[in-house]
Amino acid sequence: MNTSKLFLTLFFLFFSSSSLILIHSFDFEAGDHEGWKVPPSNNTLIYNQWASKNRFTVGDTINFRFKKDSVMVVSSEEEYKTCNSSHPFFFSNNGRTVFKLERAGMFYFISGVLGHCEKGQKMMVKVMVHDDHDDDDQSPTRSPSNDTAYDPDYSTAGLLLLHGFCFHVI
Repeated sequence: MNTSKLFLTLFFLFFSSSSLILIHSFDFEAGDHEGWKVPPSNNTLIYNQWASKNRFTVGDTINFRFKKDSVMVVSSEEEYKTCNSSHPFFFSNNGRTVFKLERAGMFYFISGVLGHCEKGQKMMVKVMVHDDHDDDDQSPTRSPSNDTAYDPDYSTAGLLLLHGFCFHVI
């Protein structure tokens, strides 16, 4: 067997033992098509209801669209509950903010505009570690909210390993 055939055989044998693992990250739109704004007085839990319909994993992003407003991430549930915006660890007021969920755990989003958080413009998001084996039908949906049509952005999907295949080189 010549050297090139041996190399090709070893190359294909190496890949035949690997498996395909896809990790998708999704772009979510905070509040769906309504955007990030003070909710109606009869529905102050709108953002938490939206968040509970979705399943967030590390690597996902949340897009905040707003006019004359801001979005902050505060450090604790206590700061979230009291709308304490004095020491956020993230702040943006550019009208089109993308926040990447880079770790598992709780994130507490509030508006930084005086009075908006107290009127319900706040949201808690639980971020989980991606698990390929979690197909529990009881869990919230993996893709953004079921209430609107959604075209997921797969541009951030990545292949970690190439699926195994085997060829015989003769």
